[in-house]
Amino acid sequence: MIWLYRLLFVPAFLLAIPYYAARMLRRGGYAKDFSHRFGGQKNLPKPGRGKKRVWIQAVSVGETEALASLLDMLAARGGAEVVLTVTTSTAYKIAREKYAEKCFYIGVFPIDFFPFSRRAWNKIKPDLCVLMEGELWPEHMHQAKSRGVPLVLLNARMSDRSFARYLKIPYFARRLLGKFSAICASNALDMDRFRKLGAHEDTLVLTGNMKFDSKPAKTLSPEEKLALRGELGFGEDSLVMLGSSTWRGEEEMLLSALDKIRAEKIDCRLLLVPRHAERREQIKRLIEAYPHCVRSVSPRAERGTLVYLADTTGELRMLTQAADFAFVGKSLPPNVGGQTPIDCAALGVPIVYGPKMANFRRACETLERENAVIKVPDADAAKDALLRLAKDAELRAGLAGRAKKWHESNRGATERAREVLSRFL
Repeated sequence: MIWLYRLLFVPAFLLAIPYYAARMLRRGGYAKDFSHRFGGQKNLPKPGRGKKRVWIQAVSVGETEALASLLDMLAARGGAEVVLTVTTSTAYKIAREKYAEKCFYIGVFPIDFFPFSRRAWNKIKPDLCVLMEGELWPEHMHQAKSRGVPLVLLNARMSDRSFARYLKIPYFARRLLGKFSAICASNALDMDRFRKLGAHEDTLVLTGNMKFDSKPAKTLSPEEKLALRGELGFGEDSLVMLGSSTWRGEEEMLLSALDKIRAEKIDCRLLLVPRHAERREQIKRLIEAYPHCVRSVSPRAERGTLVYLADTTGELRMLTQAADFAFVGKSLPPNVGGQTPIDCAALGVPIVYGPKMANFRRACETLERENAVIKVPDADAAKDALLRLAKDAELRAGLAGRAKKWHESNRGATERAREVLSRFL
């Protein structure tokens, strides 16, 4: 089976090069340690005496930030040295900034092709291999299995799209999932999907979503929140509406909502944090009619700013603490999948999102059941909901309190995941 994958990888990779090259140029930062992608991890120390080496692969920012509590636990436990690799340039930057003292080594994940993967494995030589969420790399997993290294999938989830694809190739899915020593499912729905795709029953563990345990790098005091608002150019008594991880089309909706709220004589300001910072030029054209500030140009805004564009990376959790209520992006058509509502809930920021939250279906179902969020069917309903939140302080307080309670009740996944890893350490 692995030989078929290797054979098909070459033409697929060649066809994908223009797309990924364009994306790398757009986002920037990919030149840093580019040799790692070909298995050229540099200056990798030899394994410590008597210590188990754990190789954790986290693709992008969300998975990387979800590891914070686990890395703390592994460091406190001792006896293990963590090699952390990531895929995106943004995640690599954040990993090096946040985890330099918690990890034995931080690098970039190799391209999942035989010579590159094998080269990286020969250098890293892990005793335990960990993948995060839904990223299944056949060559990487084959290397683990062939070397007798236990393989664990943490925070495991299976999107609608991936599930439909794997159902069409059941033999391949069963063989792939059979390589895992443990699959730590983030919720019951995903656990059932892995079961239906052929995962061994004795490898399935329901641990919950580790993202509930991750915290902002710094929790701001009331004084620090006021100072942050001042930095954004917002007044002390202004209402701050957050566009959290917005996608194409959602900024227009939020600007229209801002106009609608301000027409009611409410001093509301808009803090936009797009999911992809490289969309800044497109968004700048949308906000040019408003008194605005672009963070990458000038972090400190002039007083009276109505729209603040935070076109940087790794700051969403900190900036969320300046908000009074939020719209969570990638949830209005034609966008699908949704961005995480967990961070806003944890910080007690009332949430509005659209109908397309499939990536967080189970979390959203429970949020909605607890009446801790406002779900809307379309952009017009989103604007109406945001206006209601701006006008009703009691509604904001009720949603915030229920969301924080919901978040607290879902914590503990990281400790359960650590217990699973300890079986192999």
